[in-house]
Amino acid sequence: MRESTKRAAHIARVLTRHGLAYLVDVTGLEHLVRGHAHEAPPGPEHLRRALEELGPTFVKLGQILSTRADLIPPAFEAELARLQDAAPPVPFPLIARSVATALGRPLEEAYARFDAQPLAAASIGQVHAATLPDGAEVAVKVRRPDIIDQVDEDLELLHRLARVAQRRWPLAQRYDPVGLAIEFETTLRGELDYEREGANADRIRAELDPDDSVHVPLVHWDHTTTEVLTLERIQGRKITDVEGLAADGVDRTRVARIFCEMYLKMVFVTGFFHADPHPGNVFVRADGTLGLVDYGMVGQVDDATRRALGAVLVALAVADADRLAGAMAELGVAPPGGDANALRDDLAEFMATYRHLTLEELQIRVILGDMLAVVRRHHLRLPHELALLLKTVTICEGVAQQLDPGFELLPLLIPYASMLQGPPEEATAEVPPPS
Repeated sequence: MRESTKRAAHIARVLTRHGLAYLVDVTGLEHLVRGHAHEAPPGPEHLRRALEELGPTFVKLGQILSTRADLIPPAFEAELARLQDAAPPVPFPLIARSVATALGRPLEEAYARFDAQPLAAASIGQVHAATLPDGAEVAVKVRRPDIIDQVDEDLELLHRLARVAQRRWPLAQRYDPVGLAIEFETTLRGELDYEREGANADRIRAELDPDDSVHVPLVHWDHTTTEVLTLERIQGRKITDVEGLAADGVDRTRVARIFCEMYLKMVFVTGFFHADPHPGNVFVRADGTLGLVDYGMVGQVDDATRRALGAVLVALAVADADRLAGAMAELGVAPPGGDANALRDDLAEFMATYRHLTLEELQIRVILGDMLAVVRRHHLRLPHELALLLKTVTICEGVAQQLDPGFELLPLLIPYASMLQGPPEEATAEVPPPS
């Protein structure tokens, strides 16, 4: 308990120093802070810096919040998306000991070569290049030796703070901080389990098969445990290395389409998707195929959610506010009783600005951004998996447009969405055809 109080006091001091004393008050930590709050103006940058200073659990919390455009304004969403999941590397002797303990054999027996210098060092683990005894080139992700104790302590504190906020915060009933804390714990513990990440990769590979334009790295299960993940090493250029791809003679328009089609298939066909499509996780290989890495964060949507999401997207494409409000209600995104008309009127008002545009002129990021602004104004909350899915779709469009500034996602997306609504002649009757 003493250590927990010490950590809580540290959290209170960091938040106060960054001008975020209101968070100290709402979570009941004000008795742990002496003196007045720092005069720095609170804002998105101060929140990001505070989370970075508080360490791995809070960096992950900020990254998860950056996917919740239904809860936070765009300025905070963009700033939290900048959170760098980086940390000083763990000394190699500790890494070697961790790997040997996890695999039950000496490092030099498990691997023919194991680079002491990591390829990347993050808050939860770090990645090393290595070679297996059979000559296979691999990337080995090793969990930080002390991370579990730190995360356990922070999660226990976050649950306590959420319960206090539930009582003190006027909007607690709408945003449910206790429920958000539970969701966050589930997500973070999933990322700490490398066997789960390996299973995610295997499932996505099986479900994308036989798509030969996408390569999911093989998991070497005889060199994988909860603490250590050994994957086939993917070589290639980062997908947004536009100059490098041009120098290689790569057709960037084709790459953009393959990238988005891959995600549309995961979302609308299989319902299980890689949920971290930032450019550092997607490589263009020498043969023009895409290599997808890092399966710690995934999303899953059931058939009912996919159908309702499809209805949302079709309603947006045809600017039908009644249809959109109904589809949102199916997703569980509906205001209490008498506010339904006000929600529908707000949806109609924002969609009126798109009625004169063709399908090719509509940008999904802009449309969803406007829709989520209405969601925030009415203090509604999306289901976690849906929020993650919408964030994934908007990131995909942004990456594709870096490759091809004229890329249009909605014409690709609508056929998938319409497919879930019923027979083709019924589902697509009102969708404007590409011009």
